[in-house]
Amino acid sequence: MKKLTIGIIGAGRIGRLHAENIIHIPQVRIKTISDLFVDSVKDWACQIGVENVATNYEDILNDDEIDAIFICSPTDTHVPIIQRAAEVGKHIFCEKPISFSIQETKAALEAVEKAGVKLQVGFNRRFDRNFVKIQEVVKNGLIGEVHIVKITSRDPEPPPIEYIKSSGGLFFDMSIHDFDMARYVTGSEVTEVYVQGANLIDPAIGDAEDIDTAVITLKFANGAIGVIDNSRKAVYGYDQRVEVFGSKGSIMAENDHLTNVEISTEEGVYKDKLKYFFLERYKEAYIRETYAFIDSILHNKPLCCTGNDGLQAELIARAAQESLKTGKPVKIEYIKI
Repeated sequence: MKKLTIGIIGAGRIGRLHAENIIHIPQVRIKTISDLFVDSVKDWACQIGVENVATNYEDILNDDEIDAIFICSPTDTHVPIIQRAAEVGKHIFCEKPISFSIQETKAALEAVEKAGVKLQVGFNRRFDRNFVKIQEVVKNGLIGEVHIVKITSRDPEPPPIEYIKSSGGLFFDMSIHDFDMARYVTGSEVTEVYVQGANLIDPAIGDAEDIDTAVITLKFANGAIGVIDNSRKAVYGYDQRVEVFGSKGSIMAENDHLTNVEISTEEGVYKDKLKYFFLERYKEAYIRETYAFIDSILHNKPLCCTGNDGLQAELIARAAQESLKTGKPVKIEYIKI
């Protein structure tokens, strides 16, 4: 079987995660990793068996031997890299969001379509076994018509302020996963967004023109209603839950704990704490999304998470920003690009 040759652009936390997952896939080899801070990458790259490191990602794009790339660099670099990669015929895996601009995202998707290459967006939660089960049950009609979707997504602690200043804010760096999940489990598009947001955790987040707490209400094309609650600080761990309620029943995915052991004594009933953050909670999902991308290229299968999925989540995020600003519900169709 032909081996797929990969280049990885960006060797921060998420780039290293993808690289360390890819090296265990027999049909794939990583030829080159690029990062602006190349000296900090060399030793790690050598340890995982990657000999080529580069400062300039163009070294990857100009290499005819490389079939596909993983874009793990900052968001403001995504669109130009996607456009160049499409131009030279490379398949693309891009971390979310594609961009902070709806217009730029659409331009990237047009380049991908014109070139006929594949673009998968890194919404890893679609590959979590629990959420996959929810999507399958809903799609098969076992709980009837969807009436209500509830998504809880709370981080164990806020990211650094410097990250928040460049992340696009809570809706683009955090809630965007939940916007995609809402579309994924319902199979319906979001038509309207209404937000209540606050600064309840750290005043510095407010100084950075962001919020740290939000309740987001969604309306769907199929008539269902969704509620998402977000917090940047849950002191008990990484809180990730989804429930879908329908005309014939409901289905729920609870949190993952460090173990499923439950201790019962006369003092009470105890369970282990929640997994601490996304690298623990979604470890298996990251592996599954990587396999899915590779499989779609090697066997020309449809992607599980397309560029359009990335665009739709960005439209919801933009509507959420507008709703927070105006204090009013915002229809997706009226979002200005």
